Amino acid sequence: MKRNHTAVTAATSAAGTSSATAADVTEKGKNNNNNMWNEDDAGVDELLAVLGYKVKSADMVDVAQKIEHLEGVFGNDDGLSQIASDSVHYNPSDLHSWLESMICELNPSPEPVIIDDSFVNDSDLQAMIYPPPKKVKPNCSSSSSSSTVTGSANPNPSIQNNNSNSNNQVVIVDSQENGIRLVHTLMACAEAIQQENYQLAESLVKQAGMLAVSQAGAMRKVATCFAEALARKIYRLSPQPPHDPPAFSDLLQMHFYETCPYLKFAHFTANQAILEAFAGKKKVHVIDFGMKQGMQWPALMQALALRPGGPPTFRLTGIGPPSGDNTDYLQEVGWKLAQLADTIHVEFKFRGFIAGSLADLEPSMFDLRNDEVLAVNSVFELHQLLARPGAIDKVLSAVKQMSPEILTVVEQEANHNGTSFLERFTESLHYYSTLFDSLESSGGGDGGVGGGAAVNGGVDVGVNGGGVSPVSSEDRFMSEVYLGKQICNVVACEGVDRVERHETLTQWKTRLDSAGFEAVHLGSNAFKQASMLLALFAGGDGYRVVEEDGCLMLGWHTRPLITTSAWKIR
Repeated sequence: MKRNHTAVTAATSAAGTSSATAADVTEKGKNNNNNMWNEDDAGVDELLAVLGYKVKSADMVDVAQKIEHLEGVFGNDDGLSQIASDSVHYNPSDLHSWLESMICELNPSPEPVIIDDSFVNDSDLQAMIYPPPKKVKPNCSSSSSSSTVTGSANPNPSIQNNNSNSNNQVVIVDSQENGIRLVHTLMACAEAIQQENYQLAESLVKQAGMLAVSQAGAMRKVATCFAEALARKIYRLSPQPPHDPPAFSDLLQMHFYETCPYLKFAHFTANQAILEAFAGKKKVHVIDFGMKQGMQWPALMQALALRPGGPPTFRLTGIGPPSGDNTDYLQEVGWKLAQLADTIHVEFKFRGFIAGSLADLEPSMFDLRNDEVLAVNSVFELHQLLARPGAIDKVLSAVKQMSPEILTVVEQEANHNGTSFLERFTESLHYYSTLFDSLESSGGGDGGVGGGAAVNGGVDVGVNGGGVSPVSSEDRFMSEVYLGKQICNVVACEGVDRVERHETLTQWKTRLDSAGFEAVHLGSNAFKQASMLLALFAGGDGYRVVEEDGCLMLGWHTRPLITTSAWKIR
């Protein structure tokens, strides 16, 4: 059974279009579940679509060869002079035909592009991949009237004039053409790393850094993150320490929560499943595998307070990593939740556990009681266990021993845990390009705990006043940092330090099924809540929620990004 919702059904996106596997930009390891998202723009490469170019798979090989053919032209003065004197080129709508016309007009030099290594400074990562831009020497020519463009009537802002001499016109080809080269360069760099050809990889990452600077918007930001991550991989400059202090990680996640609906979706869909499992129960207990700042629980507490017959006794156990500064931050979070519970007349008890890993915990630690109904909740936590052999099996076995009424799991819908570095890089480049594109388009919402809307006695969606607020520049910037750190971990880290080991719903189904769990169908209320959030959230025309086999996926246009599922003991 499949049911979907989108705020504007006719919405399409350049960044989220379905990908085509062809030439040297190949998306490997895709899950078959993603086919349900590939309803529009079939056969169009997803990463090039981010740049505004629609290139079909049949043309990819030819396009790649033409790009290489033109690369030498842009590296010498004669080629640029010929461009300036013969014609004016605008940003093409038909990339294949445009490249064909460019090659017909030019006689490119066979000399390869030479990378200047003089700027490299081993102590400065930014200098390694972002050298100072080189100035292009203007070429003067007596071009015909058809190639003369005045500044006041310029139909394309990327074509500029040298106003110091009205007789000498300088034509600059749209810089977005470098975006195509950027995608190929990033992929080629990743392939060189996989082949342990670090000299070539070093040259390519410098090119990628320079090309990234020429981009704008989401493409520039995501390419910069990947170029830096590749440079760290090449120069073995893994982040030290590999993991941020919990307070900083929580701060970044809070900004991400405010910027876009992904965490809101995760929280209220999981809460709705828990609320339905608690129906009619007098004593309930939730074990949260990732307590963070407790943002998920005020909405559930309000829903319990409004339950017919009165609220149950609510016990919450929150788990978190060591703070690093010996502060008991979990108790501070518990105290704030206790104050809220007192205000809405919910009997509430909280207990915090500090643990370096979920695998360190035992069921006997949680004071489980026979007269309580238990729910276990994990939002973006289980994938981190995959870095240590046997850890995920140990945790799932412990959960099974606890005999919860329900286990709620929210994970990224991506495969970033493959053994092949190139496949992992390709998948992550597609995934985070889509995420960054959604950030650029997101209007944001107020993630407060009160005044929101609820559906049929369900969980408050957490958007105050029924409206939305513009995303602040701080929220957006910190959200980009939040995602950039994930990219760095996926690409630059290895072994136990690489904790962002995301897997798809199909992979998690296999793991949970083998551990003795079976799926619980998320009810219609959860789907309605997701639909309401998308309708309220600014930029919601790009977000799409789909119900697939009882699970809910939230994506941006044609790409699923996160999945909520619920489980019970078989």
